[in-house]
Formats: sequence, structure tokens, C-alpha cells
Amino acid sequence: MNKDQTDGVLKQAKGKVNEVVGKATGDKAQEAKGDMQQAAGKVQKGVGDAREDLKDELKKKP
Repeated sequence: MNKDQTDGVLKQAKGKVNEVVGKATGDKAQEAKGDMQQAAGKVQKGVGDAREDLKDELKKKP
């Protein structure tokens, strides 16, 4: 697991918290911020996953 993967998961978790708090308080801006954080976290995790896959593939080649 690399830094992009862990940071991405962390951003997704923070985003979910902001989304839930925004829904609970009726704050549409906070809810939208949470949605955007979750999306950014998914992208960052995807980048990290791709880096790990590439690293694994390079290890397999002699």
C-alpha cells in the first residue's frame, strides 16, 4: 500500500463525515464539500492502485 492509496481512503472517510454532518444539519454546502472530498479520495486511491499494479508488474518481469 502506498501513500496515494492511504491518503485517498482518508479523504473518502473525511468526505463521508462531512456529507453526513451536512445532511444532518441541512447544510448543503458542507454536504457538497463531502461529496467532492469523497470523489477526490476515490481518484487519489485509483492513482495509488495503478502505481501499485505497475510496480507489481515490473517486479514480475525478469
